[in-house]
Amino acid sequence: MATATRDFYEVLGVSRDASAEEIRKAYRKLARKHHPDVNKDDGAEERFKEISEAYDVLSDPDKRKQYDRFGPAWRQAAAGGGGSGGAGGSSGFGGFGAGGSGFSDIRVEFGEGSDLDLNDILGSFFGGGRGRTSRSGFGGFAARGSDHEAVLELTLAEAARGGRRSVRMGDGRNYEVNVPAGVRDGQRIRLAGEGGQGSGGGPSGDLFLRVALKPDRRFRLAGRDLHTEVAVAPWEAALGATVEVPTLDGSAKVKVPAGSSSGRRLRLRGQGYPDGKGGKGDLYASVRIVVPKQISDRERELFEQLAQASSFDPRKEAAR
Repeated sequence: MATATRDFYEVLGVSRDASAEEIRKAYRKLARKHHPDVNKDDGAEERFKEISEAYDVLSDPDKRKQYDRFGPAWRQAAAGGGGSGGAGGSSGFGGFGAGGSGFSDIRVEFGEGSDLDLNDILGSFFGGGRGRTSRSGFGGFAARGSDHEAVLELTLAEAARGGRRSVRMGDGRNYEVNVPAGVRDGQRIRLAGEGGQGSGGGPSGDLFLRVALKPDRRFRLAGRDLHTEVAVAPWEAALGATVEVPTLDGSAKVKVPAGSSSGRRLRLRGQGYPDGKGGKGDLYASVRIVVPKQISDRERELFEQLAQASSFDPRKEAAR
């Protein structure tokens, strides 16, 4: 990840007490705006990397806690700082101590702006660490490349259907990605080894595609259930009818019971969003009674006859 020069909260445009949901929403909005695939302005790619780094830290409770406490130096602080000797003493590695150019003073930067923190360096000496670095010859280090992230926008139907998709990155790279059926908003798809290039013989990082579901004017997704509206004529609502309701992969017929009012929910089992295990949620269609804006003379005559013949009072009915 790139070395931060701006406050991460400022990068995302959120307050320091922002909730995890506020941070996620801010990231998604900015990532869509500055993603190199859609924004060709100079500096858009660097801005996108900065946004991704800020989100990586602030979306992780432990990293965010360290960042809030230590600011830009949070990585070094999280690593424990200093050598094992006392102030001005020797750590046992050729005079590296807190009083000299000790481990806490070392910061190694590689291409893509990735950085090696204190634990990485200590790990390379002791054969441990977090797997990001290792000895590479005498006095050298092998560093794993940084992980990259991009946004993969899908319609609700595309996400429900899943399957192979061709993804073109801002740098011209193309990937064939297998999208799981029923993938969720915010879910990440990992492309191993497609991130930043490693240094000193180290492995490449990974590329993560974060799914962003586009708004759908027909449906609202709640869990695995879909919600929509079905338009019904007054006589269909009064007498009952069988009408068509839109689904993610076409349409289905549903029976509107006689005497249905606006807001009545009709349930279509198994017509919702895939659960990733071969099943689906349900589809709920809410009745919305629609009246004609213009009527013929004959229609007006019939409505007038109905008004005279009927004793129905909708206000009293709604008050019950």
